[in-house]
Amino acid sequence: MTTDDEKGARMAQMIQEHSENPEEEEERVSLDLNSMCKFSSQSDTKPIETSFPDEVLEHVLVFLTAHKDRNAVSLVCKSWYRVEAWTRHQVFIGNCYALSPGTMINRFPKIKSVTLKGKPRFADFNLVPPNWGAHLHPWVLAMAPAYPWLEKLLLKRMTVTDEDLALLADSFPNFKDLVLLYCDGFSTKGLGIIASKCRQLRRLDLNEDDIIDSGVDWLSCFPETTTSLECLSFECLEGPINIDALEKLVARCSSLKELRLNRTISIVQLHRLMLRAPQLTHLGTGCFSYDFRPEQATVLQVAFNNCKSLQCLSGFREVVPEYLPTIYSVCNNLLELNLSYAVMGSRELEQIVCNCPKLQRLWVLDSVEDAGLWAAAATCKDLRDLRVFPMDAREDGNGCVSDEGLVAISEGCPNLQSILYFCQRMTNAAVVTMSKNCQNLTSFRLCIMGRHKPDHITGKPMDEGFGAIVMNCKKLTRLAVSGLLTNKAFEYIGTYGESLETLSVAFAGENDLGMKYVLDGCRRLRKLEIRDSPFGDTALLSGLHRYEQMRFLWMSDCKVSIQGCMELARKMPWLNVEIIRENGYDDRLVEKLYVYRSVAGPRKDMPPIVITL
Repeated sequence: MTTDDEKGARMAQMIQEHSENPEEEEERVSLDLNSMCKFSSQSDTKPIETSFPDEVLEHVLVFLTAHKDRNAVSLVCKSWYRVEAWTRHQVFIGNCYALSPGTMINRFPKIKSVTLKGKPRFADFNLVPPNWGAHLHPWVLAMAPAYPWLEKLLLKRMTVTDEDLALLADSFPNFKDLVLLYCDGFSTKGLGIIASKCRQLRRLDLNEDDIIDSGVDWLSCFPETTTSLECLSFECLEGPINIDALEKLVARCSSLKELRLNRTISIVQLHRLMLRAPQLTHLGTGCFSYDFRPEQATVLQVAFNNCKSLQCLSGFREVVPEYLPTIYSVCNNLLELNLSYAVMGSRELEQIVCNCPKLQRLWVLDSVEDAGLWAAAATCKDLRDLRVFPMDAREDGNGCVSDEGLVAISEGCPNLQSILYFCQRMTNAAVVTMSKNCQNLTSFRLCIMGRHKPDHITGKPMDEGFGAIVMNCKKLTRLAVSGLLTNKAFEYIGTYGESLETLSVAFAGENDLGMKYVLDGCRRLRKLEIRDSPFGDTALLSGLHRYEQMRFLWMSDCKVSIQGCMELARKMPWLNVEIIRENGYDDRLVEKLYVYRSVAGPRKDMPPIVITL
């Protein structure tokens, strides 16, 4: 392969594949790329050139939207590489430090939509210091003159300032969609700038962001001519909002389909908003709390009756159980129900889910207990995605769900594809049962709270349970393991995890051999994140053959030394090897290690607590 081809291959890896988040997924286009990519079996001494004119190829590539397929097409030959770049309008970058903004701009001159990820996922668990980096500023500064036609920006775990939002609003006159997931650094002042200046805004989606309340009434900043909004979501925003301005905005936007409210919105205010937007398909209810009055329940039920297109419900921050029957009339058409902030018992959940035969996504707190999961399994036969979050996240907390709830779901929901399950007690038998009943699983994340917990009935390690998951679930791409695990579990994962792309390990493992099994066996592994596990330098250096193909490796509170990290950096200089030291310098063990591939070299915005080797 020529030097240009090698550069293209590395670039195709940097501009990465599809994302695991629903907001970032694109429709997959079926295409037999083997019939086009014949060059892979040709001699490396003679590059392949196709006979298609560029104009013909442009018309063909318009129908190719999936990131992986486009990346593959770009490697066929130089002309395909050039035409693919010229026709691509959206780009996904899984690590903002994998390449520079200038590299992206030079590679793709006509981008209209950018998805950009920043901090490692363990930032969600406060394992990444808040001043670590992932700043949006250099990206928006570079895109402003290069992409004046930019319409969409989706950011995840990025640090965004009000100045960034102001530059964005001033630079892109056709800007339409802004989605911020787990971002921080900005305030309601920045939201006001977006509201006032982005006159064609269709989507403003704020999800799990840390937003500063600067006192700006951002909702009143929308011009009275604003009628284009299709999605407005601010569930994560703390503090009161201008309900009168919100009502007027909702009434003006007849195309509004998604409205997710924060906890300051009462049931009375929710009712008024619903009357102005009966066309909603997605609704976040706010707190769903008010002194119970039968007449208020009656008018709220009428409002729900009029919302005949509702498919997704969320919110319920402070539930008054007496108001729950008001939503029963829309449950029959629900596809998604997010109760992850609703503290309710099994009886309340049963009364809801028994009316939800079409439900495909259900997120709940473990306060629903095993009985609530039995109720869901009895009715929601087409459930695809289940997440059970802990109400008490302490290691010694009182978990309310167990192996019995997992078995119930596996027996009642054979179409399950993704599960995240926090619990205090689990058995190998329950996990084996799920592996046999739900063989379409693509994501299995079992988080057994507490360190090194065995099968709570037999007292044995959880090896056989996780082994059954990777053996029986051939489509599995994401796995999270916990509990008492020996090297046998990791040998199973390395041997049978043929499709595994993401592996998370917490408080588990026996010795270095376990990590070596994974790195030797999981050939498609892209993301490996490990915390509080006994893996050291031998394990770290056993992956030299794998790291260049991976997006990142994260290790925190393991047994990796400074010397081991330096050896990795010496042997693989094209990787960025970063050490995070929040609690002072230790000559022996590394507190946190982040390794990722990059064509941009070491980053320039490292705080003092981050060292690049």
